[in-house]
Parts: sequence; C-alpha cells; structure tokens
Amino acid sequence: PWIIGFLVFTLIPSIYCLWISLTDWDMFSNPKFIGLKNYIGLLHDDLFFQSLYVTVRFVLTSVGISMLLALVLALLVNMNSRAMYFFRTVFYIPSVVSGIAVALVWSWILSPDFGIVNYVLSLFGIKGPDWLGNPATAPWAFVVIMCTTFVGAPMVIFLAGLQNVPPNLYESTSLDGAGYFAKLFYITLPEIRPIILFNLITMVIGAFRTFTQAYTLAGKDGNPRHSLLFYVLYMYNTGFGDMRMGKACAMAVVFFLLVLVFVIIIMKLTGLQEEDSTI
Repeated sequence: PWIIGFLVFTLIPSIYCLWISLTDWDMFSNPKFIGLKNYIGLLHDDLFFQSLYVTVRFVLTSVGISMLLALVLALLVNMNSRAMYFFRTVFYIPSVVSGIAVALVWSWILSPDFGIVNYVLSLFGIKGPDWLGNPATAPWAFVVIMCTTFVGAPMVIFLAGLQNVPPNLYESTSLDGAGYFAKLFYITLPEIRPIILFNLITMVIGAFRTFTQAYTLAGKDGNPRHSLLFYVLYMYNTGFGDMRMGKACAMAVVFFLLVLVFVIIIMKLTGLQEEDSTI
C-alpha cells in the first residue's frame, strides 16, 4: 500500500511536473512543448530572484535561531518537575494551531495602531514602527513570528533525544568534577547529534516551504515591496494567479534542486557518518 501511495501521489506527479515544466500550459488548453524556455525565462525574471533571495535569507536566519531556541527549551523542560509537563504543553500547542490563525493573531499583536507591542513601547515614549508594513522591519518581524511560534515540534524531538541519553554518563562525569556546561558539550550534544541533524534538515525544508503565514500577512504579492515574497508564494501566484503552470512547474523543479543542494551541504558539513545516524 505504501508503494502504491508513493507512486500515485509522489513519483508520478513529480515526473508529470517535470514534463509540464517543458511546456506552455494555462491549465485549460493542451500543453505545448517549448523545451527549456521556462527555465531560461526564470533567468530574466526579477521577481524570481527576489523570491529566491527572500527565501534563502529567511532560511539562514530563522533556522539557526529556531534550533537554538528549541534546544534551550528542551533542556529547560527536561527536568523532573510537575510544572514541566505544563510548560511542555504550552510550548508545543502553537505548533498544532492553524497557520492562518497564528498569522492573524500576530498581525494584531504587531499592528501599528492597536498592537500590544507598540502599546508597550509607547509606555516608554517610543513610537513603534509598522512592523509588517515597512520593508526594513517586515522580514525580521516575520522571522520572530516563525521562530517563536513553531518551535514546539523540534523542541519535543530534542526532548525525546535528551531523555534517551544514558544517565550513567552524567554520573561518571560528575565523579570527575564536570560541571553543567562540560556535560552539555561533551555528553549531551554528542549523544543527540543525529537528532540535531534530523531537526536541522526538517526545519530547513520547512523554512523553504513557507507559504501560509506569508500569504496571510503579506498578501499574494509579498508586500511591502515584495519583502515577504517567498519562493513558494511566487510559485503559487505564477501557477494559479497568472495561469502559467509551465513556468510554475519549472520553479518547482528548481526548488527541489535548491533544497537538495542545501540538504547535501548540511550532510557534508555535519560530517555525520551513516553508521552513526538514526534517521
């Protein structure tokens, strides 16, 4: 059954996408084969490069912050206390809430007129900016939104890894006089190395696929000034807005290759050998 599902919903649509990327198709008429013109056209599309820049910048900034925040939260909640069960739930709940609902809540929080952030700043005599309406602040406000909202899932995975670290390792190092940070860098992090790699790869892929929150907060054009025009958002606009499905499929192929390159680079830089990995 799994093989049938993989063929029907993944492999065959992927091959068909590759074929459509070589055609001119508006989803109503028959596809017309045009070769590599869609790919060549991307090289002359300023919005394509803008969406690529916005997405890569977001991946490089958000993934590192989210990884660190998720690890710190996992270390904090990995304590034998009844209160920790409450905090685990609180940190994880936003990860399962609808992305549209999260985006709407944050749009109210960051509103320049009645948002709580600008209200708090006004108490100190500071006039808050239009966080999501200014191209200088919108990308960084979006990073904060994504990092603080969807950190629950990687935190839970980190927590599972931390709880599987053999306690006798900590006991033996305690006898040698090792402190907290020595245990962290010489025992905890090496023991959860495969978990770190797994979280890193999944979070990179998830960051590349950003769409719902960007569409809700910035509209289909990624305003202001296309500062939130993510790659998947532009691909959606091209295919379903402009009815240029051939170009959209070409972008999908490029997207796949881009994510593949990032994953390969991560695998090479981490140097995690296949026999050490539990992924």
